[in-house]
Amino acid sequence: MNETVARPLRADAERSVRAILEAAERVLSTDPGASMEQIAIAAGVARTTIHRRFAHRQALVDALALSAARQLHQAVEDGRPDTAPPSVALHRITANVLEVKGAWAFALELPADPDSEAAALHEHIGRRCITVLERARADKLIDEAADLHWVRRVYYALLGASLRGSPDETGIDIDTLAARIIDTLLHGAGPRG
Repeated sequence: MNETVARPLRADAERSVRAILEAAERVLSTDPGASMEQIAIAAGVARTTIHRRFAHRQALVDALALSAARQLHQAVEDGRPDTAPPSVALHRITANVLEVKGAWAFALELPADPDSEAAALHEHIGRRCITVLERARADKLIDEAADLHWVRRVYYALLGASLRGSPDETGIDIDTLAARIIDTLLHGAGPRG
């Protein structure tokens, strides 16, 4: 039996990769054409370290997109979409997603190759969102006639608008912002009865 198994990185190598990915997010979000050398400087590592981990710039960008997708997926799963009460799951997931999307905005906007793990994770996240919305509908938080795919699109739009923010929203904590998103999603802007 001759199988090749990818070994996990040593702790120092894992820290190095993490620093490179974090630097790539910062640098590429302000200058998408930045060089590997610029990213290395921002990460505090030698350019050879980046090239040892990532054969070329596209490999780094792909790793960045995958890392961000994995974090987003974990943020959704940490909200317990199957087991937490739907209103709690919606709030937790929203707060978690706001944190991840706020930290990895550039990477999460990168187009994923349709056959990539990142694309599969994004599809799975979409299905998990529908799962929570179905549970919310079963709990009568969402109208039974609502098109859940449309509700998901509205939810994503609210997340996006919240992340872009406005000057009068500086200093709002993640939980307050998540509560606003869920309140707007479930109740709109109409008068309360």
